[in-house]
Amino acid sequence: METIILFAPLLGAVLAGFGWRFIGEKGAMWVTTGLLFLACLLSWIVFLFLGEAETIPLFRFIESGSLSTEWAIRSDRLTAIMLIVVTTVSALVHLYSFGYMAHDPQFKEGESYKPRFFAYLSFFTFAMLALVTSDNLVQMFFGWEGVGVASYLLIGFYYKKPSAGAAAMKAFIVNRVGDFGFLLGILGLFFLTDSIRFDDIFAAAPQLAETQLTFLWTDWNAANLLAFLLFVGAMGKSAQLLLHTWLPDAMEGPTPVSALIHAATMVTAGVFLVCRMSPLMEYAPEAMAFVTFLGATTAFFAATVGLVQNDIKRVIAYSTCSQLGYMFVAAGVGVYSAAMFHLLTHAFFKAMLFLGAGSVIHAMHHEQDMRNYGGLRGKIPYTFWAMMIGTLAITGVGIPLTHIGFAGFLSKDAIIESAWAGTAGGYAFWMLVIAALFTSFYSWRLIFLTFYGRPRGDKHTHEHAHESPKVMTIPLAVLAVGAVFAGMVFYGPFFGDHDKVNRFFGIPAHHAEASEEGHGEAAGEEHAAATEEHGEETAVATEEHGAEATEAAAEEGHAEAATHVATGMAPEGAIFMGPDNHVMDEAHHAPVWVKVSPFFAMLIGFGVAYLFYIVNPALPKRLAENQRPLYLFLLNKWYFDEIYDFIFVQPAKKIGRFFWKRGDGNVIDGSINGVAMGIIPFFTKLAGRAQSGYIFTYAFAMVIGIAVLVTWMSILGGAH
Repeated sequence: METIILFAPLLGAVLAGFGWRFIGEKGAMWVTTGLLFLACLLSWIVFLFLGEAETIPLFRFIESGSLSTEWAIRSDRLTAIMLIVVTTVSALVHLYSFGYMAHDPQFKEGESYKPRFFAYLSFFTFAMLALVTSDNLVQMFFGWEGVGVASYLLIGFYYKKPSAGAAAMKAFIVNRVGDFGFLLGILGLFFLTDSIRFDDIFAAAPQLAETQLTFLWTDWNAANLLAFLLFVGAMGKSAQLLLHTWLPDAMEGPTPVSALIHAATMVTAGVFLVCRMSPLMEYAPEAMAFVTFLGATTAFFAATVGLVQNDIKRVIAYSTCSQLGYMFVAAGVGVYSAAMFHLLTHAFFKAMLFLGAGSVIHAMHHEQDMRNYGGLRGKIPYTFWAMMIGTLAITGVGIPLTHIGFAGFLSKDAIIESAWAGTAGGYAFWMLVIAALFTSFYSWRLIFLTFYGRPRGDKHTHEHAHESPKVMTIPLAVLAVGAVFAGMVFYGPFFGDHDKVNRFFGIPAHHAEASEEGHGEAAGEEHAAATEEHGEETAVATEEHGAEATEAAAEEGHAEAATHVATGMAPEGAIFMGPDNHVMDEAHHAPVWVKVSPFFAMLIGFGVAYLFYIVNPALPKRLAENQRPLYLFLLNKWYFDEIYDFIFVQPAKKIGRFFWKRGDGNVIDGSINGVAMGIIPFFTKLAGRAQSGYIFTYAFAMVIGIAVLVTWMSILGGAH
């Protein structure tokens, strides 16, 4: 079944890309979409009825020296989660594209662009599935680079637009920077473990934590260094700060591409990588502290930039960047299940927001500036309600202190509580709460500017705005169901009772049970009693008491971990949480003010947006004029593009210009031209003068030649 899921999109891509002349445009579209829905159906079957984790070998892959790899499918809970995310979103995007790409203004009537588009979509899906089903790092790197190629093709799909070509190049080049770090990490792991199989690397992780590795003339702890290098790859693919600049520009591709690649699938590959490598990451505390810090900073940075963007797709793009920061914070503090929980819920509501934005753009004749929208609620009601549900989900609307709410309410709050527990209420926690406030503001700003108020911009466009066809609204309805219910349905297996989470991810009950009993029950019961009697101060003391109970109870867990190290066995389960990792339990016992803080942040963001764009629409302009430097700083995305242009692009251009003008022009062309036009004519003239026509001149030259030859032979003969 997993084999069909993996190769069905590849078959669709080949048939649509190379065989569309035989099966026709419609045939290519239906074949790719049908195969994706088949893969989607099988993925849900795998997810809902997953048995024991297994590895399914397919064929030998690369043999070179001690490197022996095979293409195999690793079927466990992490894989199953990613399968439903990738295939569900991809299948719905394929269906949605029937309507969105029907009459694309970028192409002339009669141009066959649809088979190419659907082939690219299916090829991307295959590459992503190859990534998430991989059993070793080389196979994962193949899929990793495959989605890079596919994203280049899809972002630059409008090849006639210079901006689209530039955006595709930018995405490809920035990702190569991250991929270089990823490749160094793979090489380092192979160098130390002589294997690239996950199980072998996971079994060696405790030894790596005690190994020193020389890199860049400095000694490093091997586990920390290699975990960091792997995360550099994740930074590029998942658009984290410093390697994030490609993501907003990637909106140059068609809107279905934005929904597929840059909302739900490709950009989550980095989060998946960190969670997949959790047995190594748990032994790299310094690297994970960096992951937490950078994730929190990215969440804050992207949320600030999203406050002032005017392009509807760019607002959602920066929202994606911010939400990915949340996921990395959860992984960084060791609650990998919460990271995967938000990855799953985010896929539903973010894909829906992008497809909803595409529906708005479609209705407004490809106008993307929100300043030219307004009053569209009555014109496109289905799209309005889909966007409204997506906004309720991403901003985290729900009933505080319960498990009732939209998808983002449960998954985002789980991450914020984990950040509080994992950093003792430090930097990451506060950055995420502030980012939640900003997320609420820019999300409601998008809704109010687009659907409320008076119509702005071109009057003719507004008059002819109409709802999208059913082939575009049906995917919105399906995603809306996920945006409403995914959080409530999956809260228990991802972030609920520790035993339930362990069972869901296939984690044996050895040290987990001991930790849960000692830390969870003792700390939980006494924490509740202490809170009732003495308030938060006593609760802190109780948490310390709970930690003491944990130490005794976790001895069995340490013994189990030691057994794994001694026997060289990889830890079981789709994710690994070390014996000392109690962050999830501590998050469950967070104070009430921590649990309700994201809800109040959401309310503040909503209130300010309502004041700015409904009550007094003149306020935003006045504030932008009063705070002009800050407004420009945010509008220009903290000037990262300008800084990179100054540091990297312009010097590279100057070096290239120098080698072109001085090297190629003056030295290479100059020397060739000098030989051709100077030296050769000079000797030609000399030779011409020797051609006098007199016999005695030639006879004299012959005599001189014979004399030189005799002298030369005499010297050589004497030498021998």
